Amino acid sequence: MATLDLLQGTLDLLILKALALGELHGLGVSRRIEQITKGTFQVKPGSLFPALHRMEAAGWLRSSWGVSDNNRKAKYYELTATGRRQLEAETGEWKRVSVAIALALQAT
Repeated sequence: MATLDLLQGTLDLLILKALALGELHGLGVSRRIEQITKGTFQVKPGSLFPALHRMEAAGWLRSSWGVSDNNRKAKYYELTATGRRQLEAETGEWKRVSVAIALALQAT
């Protein structure tokens, strides 16, 4: 259960980071997350798409319809200026938390 909670807590950050490199359709976001985490996180559609929709509603992402590499209609997502600021904020928070956890694990 802790792993699931950790993933839920970091999913927004991973999506924002994946989209920082440019717009992607949903499957592309999932693939980029898997790529940038070297396979550690494999985000399933049931988690990804609700998060994308929630983040779009929050103003962090904008979407548009386009055609994917395999010639299918796909919704593409990109960061907004608000999303870029959110990425910076969440990156800073994650670094702070990860340092604190590392310190706790080193404690004797």
